[in-house]
Amino acid sequence: MEIEKPPVDRQVEKPDGDRRGLILINTGDGKGKSTAAFGLALRAHGRGKAVKIYQFMKVPSARFGEHRIFEQLGVPIEGLGDGFSWKSKDLEHSAQLARDGWERAAATILAGEHFLVVLDEITYPLRYGWLDLDRVLDVLRTRPSHVNVVLTGRGAPQELVDLADTVTEMKLIKHHYNAGVPAQRGIED
Repeated sequence: MEIEKPPVDRQVEKPDGDRRGLILINTGDGKGKSTAAFGLALRAHGRGKAVKIYQFMKVPSARFGEHRIFEQLGVPIEGLGDGFSWKSKDLEHSAQLARDGWERAAATILAGEHFLVVLDEITYPLRYGWLDLDRVLDVLRTRPSHVNVVLTGRGAPQELVDLADTVTEMKLIKHHYNAGVPAQRGIED
């Protein structure tokens, strides 16, 4: 590692545009996409902002760590699916759950009552063709100007990336699964 001196005289010009709702995407093959979205949800909630979280692949009865803490904090989090596709017993049913869930999420976004709406793991139903990408893009474009939306999941479609204000790609460098370490409570769930 090369040691460097900390910056001491950094003058950064601040943007002079209007504050407005943003579209943020966390994508890529690395770990941390949902975790980053949940951190943003906590930050917004901590500032007294209304937050709603939709999880497209989690079941409504899920009780992972994020569900437990958001419930304690009074932040609504809603599972819309029936698990990942490899666990599904009926993929058409899974697709219908995603479509029904999208209608609820779209209504929330368009209603404008929330400062932040998280669409966790939405890229999967988009990539599987279960959701109409053009409809998602239309809702994002026509949402009230103060509503921020975070979308997560691997392989975000280029059209979403093009529309977004901020896109972060999580890059996989190393993962404990590859060393034979299974998922752990409090890390993966």
